[in-house]
Amino acid sequence: MLNIKTVAALAQEIKRVKESGKTIGFVPTMGALHQGHLTLVKQAREACDYVIVSVFVNPNQFNNAEDLARYPRDLERDEALLKTVGCELLFAPNVKEVYPQEDKRIFNFGMLENVMEGKHRPGHFNGVAQVVSRLFELIPADKAFFGLKDFQQLAVIQAMVKQLKLNVEIVPCPIVREQSGLAMSSRNMLLEDLQRKNAPLIAKTLLDSCNFVAHKSVDDLKTSVIQQINAVEGLEVEYFEVVDGQTLQAIQNWDDSSYVVACIAVYAGKIRLIDNVIYKNS
Repeated sequence: MLNIKTVAALAQEIKRVKESGKTIGFVPTMGALHQGHLTLVKQAREACDYVIVSVFVNPNQFNNAEDLARYPRDLERDEALLKTVGCELLFAPNVKEVYPQEDKRIFNFGMLENVMEGKHRPGHFNGVAQVVSRLFELIPADKAFFGLKDFQQLAVIQAMVKQLKLNVEIVPCPIVREQSGLAMSSRNMLLEDLQRKNAPLIAKTLLDSCNFVAHKSVDDLKTSVIQQINAVEGLEVEYFEVVDGQTLQAIQNWDDSSYVVACIAVYAGKIRLIDNVIYKNS
């Protein structure tokens, strides 16, 4: 596996790969890799001839300096893991390589970015669009693989690809969960003992709530989920929304949409965790 840190060396290798007629699968990450990431790499491996993974903690998508500083980093471990799943190239640049000049582009995703994550993390999705579009510029992949855990981010990236008319297929991949049910996340390694013990109750409450869709109103279900999670020591819901899976706008009644998704953000101490579950898709 190649470990490349510069844009120049990356361009040279991609030129060689393209000239050989191979298809490229790309998995962009911020490192601190876990089995969820490795599942994305495996899916890229099955679908494409040549797999590239980027590890880059993008400062432009953090609106909290403390959160950026706290974000876990372990490139040596990441490299070792990637070697086990058939990755051909690890691209691990520094900030200057990705942003030789300040990226001042402003994206507009309308309704998609003004709710949930966008509402609580102003500027977050503009930073996501900046870095992903920049990486797509550097890595002209045939397919790019993203996990459905970041449901709103996936919708924004799909919208960005359409806006910029990029020739890359975005491949959504199912949420990968720990044995406890907790959605896999790089932030999980930051959880303290009590938080790690209680955090799986986020997923359990979400998944259990699927059984009540036919019996509760949207508002009653939302209230029930929030109360159950907030009753757990060390957990506090930041938001819980039941939305149309295409527009990401909140629904009032179950028949408002044929594609209904519940999205949640919960603080476990200072660690912010997100998850989602599909209530209906027909």
